[in-house]
Amino acid sequence: MEKKYTIMFVCTGNTCRSPMAEAGLRVLLEKKQPGKFEIISSGTHATDGFPATVYAIEAARLWYCDLSTHKSQRLNRELIDRADLILAMAPEHLAEVRRLAPGAKDRSYLLKNFPDPSPQGESIEDPIGQELDKYNEVFLEIGEYLGSCLDEIVERIDAKFSA
Repeated sequence: MEKKYTIMFVCTGNTCRSPMAEAGLRVLLEKKQPGKFEIISSGTHATDGFPATVYAIEAARLWYCDLSTHKSQRLNRELIDRADLILAMAPEHLAEVRRLAPGAKDRSYLLKNFPDPSPQGESIEDPIGQELDKYNEVFLEIGEYLGSCLDEIVERIDAKFSA
């Protein structure tokens, strides 16, 4: 089989937002594009090897997403080069992706803007240090945006496999 279509989510520590987005999109795409994709996540200030936070695991579990084996990884050029699509949680994450790899500009987006390439826009709020209710709220917000752009992501996966 051809190389899979790789989607990467980027946040700060890679223990909350980007892992929740990774797990949520994986569940959505497994129904529509089984075997055609890979989803990864990273953080602009992550330390490699840390698990997702307990509340991120719990919030994801409510929607049948499993973060129990997640290990954080720091954003780097190799991960950027590997990704076909990069979705950042905040403008500063998008700026860091584009700083590390200027050539990634045409495949990197702010999640709340996707598929509009504008680097300016709203962030997905970081729930770190807050209660489970906040994590649930953030997970639902991420899910709303993933749902609204799912057809665009599926089209991009299909385009790669029909090229």
